[in-house]
Amino acid sequence: MSKRAQRISQHLCPHLTGGSPTFKVAILGAAGGIGQPLSLLLKSSPCIHTLSLYDVVGTPGVAADLSHIESGTTVQGFVGQDQLGDALTGCDLVVIPAGVPRKPGMTRDDLFNTNAGIVKTLCEGIAMHCPGAMVNIICNPVNSTVPIAAEVFKKAGCYDPKRLLGVTTLDVVRSNTFVGGLKGIDPALVEVPVVGGHAGITILPLLSQVSPPVTFTEEQLKALTERIQNAGTEVVEAKAGKGSATLSMAFAAARMADSCLRGLSGVPTIECAYVDSSVTECAFFASKVTLGPEGVAQVHGLGDITPFEQEGVKKLVADLKKQIAKGIDFANK
Repeated sequence: MSKRAQRISQHLCPHLTGGSPTFKVAILGAAGGIGQPLSLLLKSSPCIHTLSLYDVVGTPGVAADLSHIESGTTVQGFVGQDQLGDALTGCDLVVIPAGVPRKPGMTRDDLFNTNAGIVKTLCEGIAMHCPGAMVNIICNPVNSTVPIAAEVFKKAGCYDPKRLLGVTTLDVVRSNTFVGGLKGIDPALVEVPVVGGHAGITILPLLSQVSPPVTFTEEQLKALTERIQNAGTEVVEAKAGKGSATLSMAFAAARMADSCLRGLSGVPTIECAYVDSSVTECAFFASKVTLGPEGVAQVHGLGDITPFEQEGVKKLVADLKKQIAKGIDFANK
């Protein structure tokens, strides 16, 4: 098992002594293609004392199945809008993979009308039942759904930019994998910062800042960047209409949840995430953030970037601003 896989299974929160769980975590959309493997990964976490699973169908069966796994985490299943409040009450972290998946020929933007409404409804529930929780948004299009969540929380008087994050971790995971494969390095030892957003050209891997340091030809830079930007479509097409990235997304979401819980428990942890930001002229932007006891403790800038990356930032800003505005407009209808 790789170093990173170990961290996302039995070695989550290694700073805790005696394996004592400390947090209640809700997964909204727990019976879906991302939600089920994500629930499985988080059931193994000694950081979590209660895993609250919510969906519109199927959750009691998923909860019963997971409850047989030999870990100390208690699993609860809730189904239907009437039980959303019970699922959310007392939660420290809420992860939202709910929504319809992409199909061949669809862009993340095509998902907007359905998924925007789902996120708005779920965030209204969060505002009512656990307004102080950290919220991880997976539901696409993340570039628009995170601004929707922010507007819902603002209207409810509970918006805390430090506690709302769009999960772009899959872009990092993919980048690490592709770079590791190209350079013959264990991907678990590679870390590639990915900035911008979570769709198409708004995804910008900073390949000049790869750890450990590696170099690329101009052709490799272009090809790698384009593959990372289009990796979601690669999976959608490979599944031939039967789904989108679910297993890799669950892995990435578990990594992000782990990092949030580490931060909440007092261990500063750095991840890339799509957050309320002043790094660029975009109101929301993905970059490295340091997670702490209050959520996002620091939003990091871009650092030294190459002319190729500077051009990438210029190109993505216009698209990202439009997608942010679309989310805000939807929330304020």
